[in-house]
Amino acid sequence: MPDAPQENPYPDTHVLGEGPEPHPQLKPVLALLGRWHGGGSGEYPTLEQGFRYRQEITFSHDGRPFLRYESRAWLVDEAGTALRPSGRESGWWRVLPDASLEVVLAHPTGIVETYLGGVAGDGTATDPGGGTALVVDLATDTVACTPRAKEVTGMRRRYVLRDGELSVEQDMAAVGLPLEHHLSARLLPHQP
Repeated sequence: MPDAPQENPYPDTHVLGEGPEPHPQLKPVLALLGRWHGGGSGEYPTLEQGFRYRQEITFSHDGRPFLRYESRAWLVDEAGTALRPSGRESGWWRVLPDASLEVVLAHPTGIVETYLGGVAGDGTATDPGGGTALVVDLATDTVACTPRAKEVTGMRRRYVLRDGELSVEQDMAAVGLPLEHHLSARLLPHQP
């Protein structure tokens, strides 16, 4: 007979001070911890017109030296009314002792990406522009696609946290085109 269900003794948390103590290697990216909500716009040369979307990103941890990452987006019209689900991805941001990053992201559309990158700042120090800043730059090392997935050959992402706002910029190389601007979003911390 199977054991009765038990509460997970090692839950993830996206709130500092709740759950496990963050691993010391997470210090450069701790300011990202939490749930972020906002909106953005997208474009690509193969699309007839651009689009608008809303997005939710969650960064959490379980006490080990990586962040769990999940992003969900949905298309909206000019008035902000939800039209349909859009991009979704989940994965892991592994923080190395030198503050470099190794990231693995999977998409339900049959695409898996590995990224290499780094962190500048920690979101607590004042930058030359007078605000606080944390900058994460990531570029794909490999992209794997299932046989029927859209051909994607490269991605580049930049996450900038400045004065409580998280901006996300994404470039994509796909369907025979080189890296081109694809997505821009501005997100704020979720206020329950």
